[in-house]
Amino acid sequence: MGRTQKGEEENEQWGCVCDGRIRIYSFMACEAASSKKLHSQSLRARPKYDLKKTKHLISLDGAKERLHLFKANLLEEGSFDSIVEGCVGVFHTPSPFFLAVTDPQGFLFGILPLFQAELIDPAVKGTLNVLGSCAKTSSVNRVVVTSSMAAAVYSRNPKTPDVVVDETWFTDVDFCREFQLWYVVSKTLAEDAAWKFAKEKAIDIVTINPTVVIGPLLRPTLNTSTGAILNLINGSQTFPNASFGWVHVKDVAEAHVKAFEIPSASGRYCLAERVVHYSELVKILKELYPNLQVPKK
Repeated sequence: MGRTQKGEEENEQWGCVCDGRIRIYSFMACEAASSKKLHSQSLRARPKYDLKKTKHLISLDGAKERLHLFKANLLEEGSFDSIVEGCVGVFHTPSPFFLAVTDPQGFLFGILPLFQAELIDPAVKGTLNVLGSCAKTSSVNRVVVTSSMAAAVYSRNPKTPDVVVDETWFTDVDFCREFQLWYVVSKTLAEDAAWKFAKEKAIDIVTINPTVVIGPLLRPTLNTSTGAILNLINGSQTFPNASFGWVHVKDVAEAHVKAFEIPSASGRYCLAERVVHYSELVKILKELYPNLQVPKK
């Protein structure tokens, strides 16, 4: 993957991955940098020369030859035009992921609700801006969009142990607004907008819908999903009475690559290794690391 540039071999193909800050992308870059099949990869890094945020990428084996960093703004229309031009594949991975906005009742500049500014606009407008750039070039064969199981499972439908959640499920946005589940709203609206835009512009897209993504970090900063595990070992006295689906970051990265490489791939792909209650997570952590202090209830 990568973008064909002047003076390069004609058979060398490029792809674009938008946003280098995200852990899923980091492992996709790891595969691309070392793969003989995935020749090159361009991506968005913010900012381009912030070594704290990009050092883990540029230090990958093969990155010097196959990885080019670009700066772009998800909320700026046309920001990705020149980056995706000539690319055969685009991976749209970024979306803000945090479970609480700065102030659920707050406003940006006294006008825009913070949940709209911090979560919904970056997710929806960012997705449409990237797809808009893809629609302007004939080189892009497919766009792989990182969605989430959050865009599938939240509704009033019962989820008893015998219920199977699959790619036909879609989250009820009104239900989520009622309970102020703004991250879930943002992912659901973004995926819905992606499918509608792709249909209108005849763009071949595939969505990857992972559950909570965990696994090793390549970047030096903590993310929300890893923070869920950290919270169990940082002195907390209790654990949440909740169950979530969990999936390894390397499996998610591989699924993105396969969704692009396999011609017959289409629609939505739900990713979950298994569903685990927090009590089981605590038990696993205790078995693996007996000296850790974990919640007992």
